Amino acid sequence: MARCMSPLARFRKRTRPLLSPAFACPTQIPSGGGSARRVEAKAAHPKQVSSWIGIAPTLVLAGCSDWQSALHPHGANARKIFDLIWSFSAVAAGTWLLVMLALGAALLPRRLADRGRSAHEIDPRQERRFTHAVGGATALTVLVLIILTTASFFAGKSIASLSGTETLVVRITGHQWWWEVRYPKDDPSQSIVTANEIHVPVGEPVKVELDSLDVIHSFWVPSLAGKRDLIPGRPSELTLIADKPGIYRGQCAEFCGYQHAHMAITVIAESREAFDAWQSRQNTAASAPAGEEERRGQQAFLSTGCALCHTIRGTPASGTVGPDLSHLASRRALAADTLAMTPGALAAWIADPQSMKPGAKMPRIALSADDLNAVVTYLGSLE
Repeated sequence: MARCMSPLARFRKRTRPLLSPAFACPTQIPSGGGSARRVEAKAAHPKQVSSWIGIAPTLVLAGCSDWQSALHPHGANARKIFDLIWSFSAVAAGTWLLVMLALGAALLPRRLADRGRSAHEIDPRQERRFTHAVGGATALTVLVLIILTTASFFAGKSIASLSGTETLVVRITGHQWWWEVRYPKDDPSQSIVTANEIHVPVGEPVKVELDSLDVIHSFWVPSLAGKRDLIPGRPSELTLIADKPGIYRGQCAEFCGYQHAHMAITVIAESREAFDAWQSRQNTAASAPAGEEERRGQQAFLSTGCALCHTIRGTPASGTVGPDLSHLASRRALAADTLAMTPGALAAWIADPQSMKPGAKMPRIALSADDLNAVVTYLGSLE
């Protein structure tokens, strides 16, 4: 009978790193006579180097993809920032071009005229021209700076004018290294608590209240809005508007520690009907175990340290140190978008979170293989 592999084993098998021979480090391989000969990695062929140089611009532009890019705005605030980016870029490019033309015009005639002149001889007319050129360039620089500052001021004022028109409030708290997302209600029992994922209705302004409980973070969803810092003890806010349905990725834009790069957030923009349906599902308690495996998983979850840090509504688990797991399986990713939401990734995360995200505050929980599989099955049912 074939041996069954646990979700953790399947995950590790699929994600085992592969070393390409072309980039292998020098190693020692025994020869036939018992000695060792050194095998060096082959140097890149010139044609390979030229090929990489040719595709380098394509790779750079790939970083401007629609997934997370300020160059693909999908909201009113993001479009204002996008216009400002191109305005500044156009002015900077024009300034550079004028400087290069002026430099060329100044160098070439001077070399031709200086051939029959002493190095210490001064031409008064040329000095006057230089004075006028420097004065004009200084005045133009001041004018350009005033124009750019004014454009930036009015863009910021336009973005701020959207405040007060919001139809929904989302409260986000930054932690090392995940995002707590709360939809506050007048009745606290109806408040929705989730993590690393925001759902918003399309075309409606959403007020995002920001705070941090540990270090400085920065909330940035470039396709929808600009950056806003989360400073402990100093709440801030911004307004999000998504023009069309879609999934928009955000990122902590302020270095906040070892796993700063693995602190992402996802904004899911959907129709008002889909958003209301999502809210209704999130307002319910976690689903009860439906089978023996799920019941065993729930028991293992509640009897270990898991319940001390996490909340699962409808159960004794009421910890607030880590994310709320009441509807964990409805989310797209784990550990602030570090891992996909799959049974194998979930098992790997529970079994050894430090190998997945070193420095995370989730400790390793000692579970048997059967208990681990049961916990994964139980958490996978929490939609």
